[in-house]
Amino acid sequence: MESVEIKKLSDSELKEKIASEQMLLTKLKLQHAVSPIESPIRVRSQRKLVARLLTESNARAKSTVKSK
Repeated sequence: MESVEIKKLSDSELKEKIASEQMLLTKLKLQHAVSPIESPIRVRSQRKLVARLLTESNARAKSTVKSK
């Protein structure tokens, strides 16, 4: 998911996406801890996706505070 796609999401969709992607990241970390997964790069890319989503969420929160 690219940043352009992330910016198109509504606030509620963004919150849902953050929750689902964080859950997936947790599952990937657990799977990798138990037995090494085929591609550990998946963990890194998932972590970066969560960071992108959280960055957009924080940017939106700051813009609403500034506009008030």
